[in-house]
Amino acid sequence: MTAAFRRRAQVMIASVLIAFSGAFFGAFSGALAAAPADREVRIAMQLEPPILDPTSSAAAPIGELVYGNLFEGLLTLGEDGLPKPRLAQSWDVLDGGLHYRFQLRDGVRFHDGTVFDASVAKFAIDRARAPESPNPQRTSLAAITRVVASSPRVLDIWLRERSGRLPIALSSAALVMVAPATADNNRTTPVGTGPWRFDQWRRGDSVTLRRNADYWGAASTQTSTLERLRFRFIADPTAAYAALMAGDIDLFPNFPSPENLAQFRADRRFAVEIGSSEGETILAFNHRNPLLAQLAVRRAISHAINRQALIEGAMFGYGEPIGSHFPPRNAAYVDLTAASNFDPARARAVLAEAGIAPATIPPLRMKLPPTSYARRCGEILAAQLAAIGLRVQIQNLEWAQWLDQVYTRHDFDLTVIVHAEPQDYDIYGRDGYYFGYRSPAYQSLLRALDATSDPAEQRERLHAIQRRLSDDAVNGFLFQYPRLLVRRADLHGLGTNGIGGVELAGAFFEGASVDGQGASVGSGSRAASGPAGARWSFLALALVGAALAAAWLAWVGRRCDPGWLAARGVSLALTLVLASFVVFALVQLAPGDPARQILGLQADEATVAQLRRELGLDASWPGRYLDWVAGLLRGDFGNSITYRVPVSGLLLERLPLSVPLALYALLLAVAIAAPAGLGAAWRPGSRLDRFIDQLSQLGLAVPNFWLGLLLSLVFAVGLRWVPAGGFEGWGQGLSAGLASLTLPAIALALPQAAILARVLRGSLIDLGGEDFLRTARAKGAGDWRVLWRHALPNAALPLLTLLGLQLSFLLAGSVIIENVFFLPGLGRLLFQAVAQRDLVLVQSVVLLLVATVVLLSFIVDLSGRAADPRLARAGGRS
Repeated sequence: MTAAFRRRAQVMIASVLIAFSGAFFGAFSGALAAAPADREVRIAMQLEPPILDPTSSAAAPIGELVYGNLFEGLLTLGEDGLPKPRLAQSWDVLDGGLHYRFQLRDGVRFHDGTVFDASVAKFAIDRARAPESPNPQRTSLAAITRVVASSPRVLDIWLRERSGRLPIALSSAALVMVAPATADNNRTTPVGTGPWRFDQWRRGDSVTLRRNADYWGAASTQTSTLERLRFRFIADPTAAYAALMAGDIDLFPNFPSPENLAQFRADRRFAVEIGSSEGETILAFNHRNPLLAQLAVRRAISHAINRQALIEGAMFGYGEPIGSHFPPRNAAYVDLTAASNFDPARARAVLAEAGIAPATIPPLRMKLPPTSYARRCGEILAAQLAAIGLRVQIQNLEWAQWLDQVYTRHDFDLTVIVHAEPQDYDIYGRDGYYFGYRSPAYQSLLRALDATSDPAEQRERLHAIQRRLSDDAVNGFLFQYPRLLVRRADLHGLGTNGIGGVELAGAFFEGASVDGQGASVGSGSRAASGPAGARWSFLALALVGAALAAAWLAWVGRRCDPGWLAARGVSLALTLVLASFVVFALVQLAPGDPARQILGLQADEATVAQLRRELGLDASWPGRYLDWVAGLLRGDFGNSITYRVPVSGLLLERLPLSVPLALYALLLAVAIAAPAGLGAAWRPGSRLDRFIDQLSQLGLAVPNFWLGLLLSLVFAVGLRWVPAGGFEGWGQGLSAGLASLTLPAIALALPQAAILARVLRGSLIDLGGEDFLRTARAKGAGDWRVLWRHALPNAALPLLTLLGLQLSFLLAGSVIIENVFFLPGLGRLLFQAVAQRDLVLVQSVVLLLVATVVLLSFIVDLSGRAADPRLARAGGRS
């Protein structure tokens, strides 16, 4: 190894140590210098909406975010399940229920200034009921013959037959009012009439809304001092707990971990509210199974279920028992739990009377979705059914598998699921629905309900509907899923609606000043710390990076054989072509229907088929592959099936996080491994060597996700030095960005540092008997100087190869860490794309990661050959 190369290696290692130290301490100082704010509420949601238009998808997170906040309908659904006036002041039912007349509010405008009147309402309803509309409520509008704007404030709807449930349909999130000029863009840039207007969507991280100063209902918002709402997406329950405890979140309307509520109740910083939702938790029976088609078997199973034990064991005491598919908070609810009370002796007697011997029945296949409530309920239900002799075989599925096997192909016996759509008892009248219940008597009850608009008659018929479902033991009705709301104790003025969402028009922080001068203690919102300085910093870093890349290319060009470079380039291209085919084929073979994933369980098959055609999913595999590859050659990755935006834009949003995170973690790994490896090799077999060896073994044994959770609890929840997760973006300043990435980088770096330290120690010890080191010692060099100046540069080449592999792993393998810290990076994007069956996005991200790994390996190989004089003299050939 030349003296010049040794000097370059030493400078590089020292620079890495200095750079990491400055970044690490700068990140913590930036976090500690952050200032709180009181004009923004940070709301957490477990799932990110795929789009922001509720008229195009029934995905529950869409309505949870925009219904009542950004979009409004003619009517709104109250918590009692009854429609209330919203953009329509009142309505009348005329001509025996065949004519509805709505009186609209005056002075309502959309966020872009468009006036809301009867012509706009007519457009929105006609658009929703169009034959090829993807609207989830399209079938509920089938009875409409015409919609007429009789005057600017009067809307008339005529029906071919009575539809008593029409007001309920018009109260749903799917039938909010949209303007003709902006309706087609609402998926990504929604424009509504609500008290909050769309500001920004940072996919994978947050959606920001800001106050609509021209809101028609301004009188209802006078108590609010807020200017912004920021909805953040936190899928991991432990991360949700950490974010609340660290002060990074002000409100979690549907908190996913009931086991943590006792801690929030004991903390005076928080308030916990327990309510009821529209979600019925059921043990669904597949009536296509001859055994479960027997009423006696279904009744026996219902009597074997201890609902209270389920609520205590699976939901930690939160939830309300139900005896039919109907929410207890609805004004028409009837308590029918006594009809299927817990009675194992009666269950066994029912089976005996029907001549069924449980021992002769094969195990029932219970296929469970990935939600925690389903998995916990499944284990308890299996034990309860075993008590009456019925064996259950549990199969845990991911959502795509559940939709494919259970919902689409009906390949199951039992499953546990929450049906969260408001007043969705009509699913029991659908032919071909996944649990296969067919009852002419029940369908007659639904028709009778539609045939009346009288509230008293509707209530009686709803009672009959509930009793029929209970008497037929259609499913095992378990409990009404609770609404678990956790908020800061000083946050008030929250409203709720019938679909389970929270409306924040009148929300305010107690003690917050109207002029914005007051500070809300503990809000944890971090102010920008020098966006302009951050831009200059990144510009300087980009210029330095470009200069280093140019110098590297010139150096490699001089020292490697051009023929060898060309051969490796061809090999690289062939590898990518083969990888593209393999990736595409594997993605297509994965189970699940993207169209069904987007539209949800309530969409009919015609709507799903229409969406498949729109997305091109009905085309042949070879055609789709060739179109995708042709697009890649043009630099076009295609459009995301879920988000409906170009994949290239999604990748560009995520790379500014994933690449710095990987480099930060790699710098940290080197900064830890270099002194550890040198220290261990300095005195082999000494106490220091044994101590470092034990630490490295610990680093290899500890999972990085567990380490990430521990770091979050200590430094974010306990000390509150850094955020518990999320990423504000580099526009908030370099120190703020590094503060968000510090804990994830440490969690990623420590296992890699352990590997590097052990490899470095082994390499240095192996070099200990080389002639050039003995010569250095003979000239009087001390042990440390021999290691640092002579041995370390010679051990750099194998470490360089390892560093390249580690950087590839950090880019592609940070999925779990990004979920633990809810970071909007490539790993989390890939995780969400797989869960949502976004085929185009999955294959594009995977191919990008494959290309990155191959390219990094190529760069490392080139650098190693160019740096080794022996290989350079041999023309790059070993």
